[in-house]
Amino acid sequence: MKEGLFDDQRPTRSKREMAADNAPLAERMRPLALDEIVGQQHLVGPGGPIRRLLEQEDITSMIFWGPPGTGKTTLANLLAYSADLEFLTYSAVLSGIKEVRTAMEEASRVRKSSGRPTLLFVDEIHRFNKAQQDAFLPFVERGDIVLIGATTENPSFEVIGPLLSRLTVHILQPLQEAELVDLLQRAILDPKRGLGARKVTVTREQLTGIANFASGDARRALVALEGAVRQCDVGETLPDSAIHAVFEGRALLYDKHGENHFDLISALHKSIRSSDPDAALYWFARMLKSGEDPGYLARRLIRMATEDIGLADPNALRLAMAAQQSYQFLGSPEGDLSLAQLVVYLAVAPKSNAVYAAFKKVNSLIDKGYACEVPLRLRNAPTAMMKEKGWAENQKYAHSETDSITTMECLPDALAGKVFYEPTNFGVEARIAERLKYIRAEIHRRRQQEDATPPPASNPKDA
Repeated sequence: MKEGLFDDQRPTRSKREMAADNAPLAERMRPLALDEIVGQQHLVGPGGPIRRLLEQEDITSMIFWGPPGTGKTTLANLLAYSADLEFLTYSAVLSGIKEVRTAMEEASRVRKSSGRPTLLFVDEIHRFNKAQQDAFLPFVERGDIVLIGATTENPSFEVIGPLLSRLTVHILQPLQEAELVDLLQRAILDPKRGLGARKVTVTREQLTGIANFASGDARRALVALEGAVRQCDVGETLPDSAIHAVFEGRALLYDKHGENHFDLISALHKSIRSSDPDAALYWFARMLKSGEDPGYLARRLIRMATEDIGLADPNALRLAMAAQQSYQFLGSPEGDLSLAQLVVYLAVAPKSNAVYAAFKKVNSLIDKGYACEVPLRLRNAPTAMMKEKGWAENQKYAHSETDSITTMECLPDALAGKVFYEPTNFGVEARIAERLKYIRAEIHRRRQQEDATPPPASNPKDA
């Protein structure tokens, strides 16, 4: 085991260059020992899988999946140092697959001559398309390389199955507020790698504010801290204005086409479904501030009005369409308020997914082969021949029946009596449920009555 991974000693290697005064604070504070890592205790804490790998010096191919600034690159560096392997690092954003393939072929030659694999770290591995990812497979299978990939996207969707099956996936979580505050405090006090030499006084409340701003991203927190402290002279107390200046104009972390996009819209949808207007407004505003297209949000809100509220409040769909039209007419920022009003309305409206559930049942049956023919009783009979062959036989005209209710079975014979729609007892749907209960009971009563009524006596002249 290399010194420095589990104690206060530092590995004497090129990473010392990070301590140079001109290196960014986030690089200077990058952990050089396992016990310096903030957060991710499920991986690096006692008994954690990464700690065990380092202790055993048995490194296997893996993927680190997590948001930015959670330690993916740091863990890869520590694993490489522990294994004492040739370490190559590439970014899928900056490097082409041809360049990486050349490195893998060289790793294959190295392994044949020395018997030792090369540790290849690929940041943003999801940026390589699925065809390009195929290039890694033979080298991983032969053991020429130990592949460590880092990604902010769900590897289930972004990494090809054959490659993913040969990798262990470790999930990194956003850092908690207390963990970020601890990291920032360490940076303020460290005179060599941190900002201790500037002797700037920073309150815990200010550090907490920076931690909140960072949204679980250690790099983002350290960049903000460094930007604020550099506005002060040596020995000064950090003014709140310096922190606010750093916060202004900083974009929220968001990728409209990535995993974060789907996580946020999921949070909005579930908040509305759970009748929580405060949370719904927060996630709605969070997406708007991040640059989400309000038109996309309007479409999703219309879907929620039908999927989660439905007939419990039919007015929800009308208001959703009106809010969309209002936004199209006004644009941002004035039109945003129309959508915010809709968010609150949908959140507090009575909920029902009864129609949504019924529609899924119907589609499921059709997919299973119940693509039944229309019964003859439901067909029109525009010609005499069709009437003779049974078209429209026993057909009943609803407007000629009491309450416009008929006993005619309108489902195919194979599905006769099947019930798909089961209304809830919430909002308007409660009245629908009451009406439907009466309809179904009345049909049952009349059918029983029809079954008990003897057929008309035959005319002797017809015999």
